[in-house]
Amino acid sequence: MERPGLAWYCARTKPKHEHIAAGNVRKTLGMEVFHPRLALERATRRGPVRVVEALFPGYIFVRCELAQGLDDLRYVNGISSLVRFGLWVPQVPEAAIEELRRCFADEEPMPVQDHLLPADEVVVSEGAFAGMQAVVLKVLPARRRVQILLEVLGRPTPVEVDRAVVTPVKNQMANKLPALAVKH
Repeated sequence: MERPGLAWYCARTKPKHEHIAAGNVRKTLGMEVFHPRLALERATRRGPVRVVEALFPGYIFVRCELAQGLDDLRYVNGISSLVRFGLWVPQVPEAAIEELRRCFADEEPMPVQDHLLPADEVVVSEGAFAGMQAVVLKVLPARRRVQILLEVLGRPTPVEVDRAVVTPVKNQMANKLPALAVKH
């Protein structure tokens, strides 16, 4: 039987184990691994915290020969399985990996700037308004502050706070899509 040669495959990892799985595949199997990550800043109750997250949570890319990869990868700590559809294990196109690699130079985490825009929903993470939801009125980048609209004593009140104490509510675009839809 003909060996298909080296190709890129997507491996499913255990939750939050992408970095462990990538290191173990490199170390124990000597296979080429691509694991794109993002460096972000999150607002927490203790203030801003820098975190590194996987671009594709729960997945890494592994370059291997399929016949060998199926057997070897299932025993690596951190790997659950190769992504498959029934018996078919799809290859990830080389061009897709190369395009991603151009964005992630030296496999270092890509710094991501958190861009708030007016009308974005946020949650205040510390101070007197901790836990309250608000809407951004103005972004004041020179002072690293934002003006938000809070419901205080039953009425909307504009308040200016440090940018580090607000966290965007997830899925902003998903929340705005119905409003962006064109009616026929």
